[in-house]
Amino acid sequence: MGYKGVNFKNSISIGKVYSIHYFEYMSDFTFGGEMHNFWEFICVDKGEVGITADKTFTILKTGDIAFHQPNEFHSVQATGGIAPNLVVISFDCHDPAVNFFRKRILKIDDLERNLLANIIIEAKRCFDCRLDDPYLMNMPQKESPVFGAEQMIVNYLEHFLIHIIRRYAASEHPASGSPVKAAKQKSDNETFSRINDYLENNICSHLTIEQICHDNLIGRSQLQKLFKKQCGMGIIEYFSNMKINTAKEMIRTKQMNFTQISEQLGYTSIHYFSRRFKIETGMTPSEYASSIKAMADGNF
Repeated sequence: MGYKGVNFKNSISIGKVYSIHYFEYMSDFTFGGEMHNFWEFICVDKGEVGITADKTFTILKTGDIAFHQPNEFHSVQATGGIAPNLVVISFDCHDPAVNFFRKRILKIDDLERNLLANIIIEAKRCFDCRLDDPYLMNMPQKESPVFGAEQMIVNYLEHFLIHIIRRYAASEHPASGSPVKAAKQKSDNETFSRINDYLENNICSHLTIEQICHDNLIGRSQLQKLFKKQCGMGIIEYFSNMKINTAKEMIRTKQMNFTQISEQLGYTSIHYFSRRFKIETGMTPSEYASSIKAMADGNF
């Protein structure tokens, strides 16, 4: 008997992708709004923003994601407090399953956050432009993108949307699973969240692995394994990234100069701070500030 192949049905198929942005807004940024005939979602990576969907105004906080259906007027503005970081992606999809997202404001989980991060990584490999220009309507593609980058964007985006639908359906109709595995995953997530809060509360300190382990009652190998699993890097690298992201946020709020920010975050000197900042971002603090100001003024 000959083999018979199976034609799988796609539940969600992405057509065109119109934009993939990772914005680092000033604390007073405002986007007047737009309306278009394709889907768009906005996810708050850090901080908070106010969004308008038709005539409804809503505050989104870290981890919130809002979907704008086709031909829905929408706008966004910083709330004047924390300078927000946002992921904004727009795309075509005409499958019935995508109607799940109409008028929805949801919370993303760790897997979905990682999928968004992967989309941003692949977008940098695919598009010949920065991803933080709010006035860019058409994203030019590189003449020679990294092999598979375009397909990976679509794969990650479809996975992202399918996972959200599955997760919320599962919360309404929970299925039986391995209680031991589920308990271990829950414990790891709780430990990671607790240590992440600890790092945020000590963002102005110079922490060592030994001190982190001592203060959180966790072994060194367990700690490193946990952070490698959760975010793909060691805890000191993670903490260094957290410091630089905090510095970028402080620059965008315009309440301190670079020397004050360096001192506030516990760097030994302004020169070391500038060097670490350039290693992490590819720009000096002054170059970053000029770039962000240019975007805010519409002169980017």
